[in-house]
Amino acid sequence: MSLFGDGLDAAVQKAFTRPAPKSAGAQMRYLVKQLKSTKAVAQMLRVSQRTVERYVKDQIKKPRPDLAARLEREVKARWQPQIRAKARQKAATTGGIVVDTRARLGYTAPIGSTDQDRIRHLTVALPPRYAARLFDAQEAGASDARLQEIAAEALKEVYFQDGGRRAGSLEEVRFTDIEHLEFEL
Repeated sequence: MSLFGDGLDAAVQKAFTRPAPKSAGAQMRYLVKQLKSTKAVAQMLRVSQRTVERYVKDQIKKPRPDLAARLEREVKARWQPQIRAKARQKAATTGGIVVDTRARLGYTAPIGSTDQDRIRHLTVALPPRYAARLFDAQEAGASDARLQEIAAEALKEVYFQDGGRRAGSLEEVRFTDIEHLEFEL
């Protein structure tokens, strides 16, 4: 599970104008239409082609939990690509992204300052350039650790240094033990 990647996806999915298909048959038909063959869908979902055909014809209605999860994930990943692209573009150019987190945050700073890690609950609006960096890194297949580093950099600049108005000597922000993480566009 990718905490940061899934969080970014969930934020973008809130921009959808129509709900994604809910029933297994409708989801299967959507994927067949997208991938243009039952064989391709079967390979992607790791089931037989015959199984896909039976879902398409509504001969099977209730998938196993693991298949249901894969099916939903694949449909949502392909649902409304233009709306998804517009939401990302808006966040990366004008809107920015809001991060709401409860995590252990601390920092590396010169001797004499209170750099003690502690659990904090923050809701911080990050500027568009950080939204752009997060989405670009996600699209390039960056690891969750890399996305976490970008978010920590953003929190350092926006929250701890207040855009350069304080804590100028701050070196590094530690962002660990994440209890809650949510993004909002």
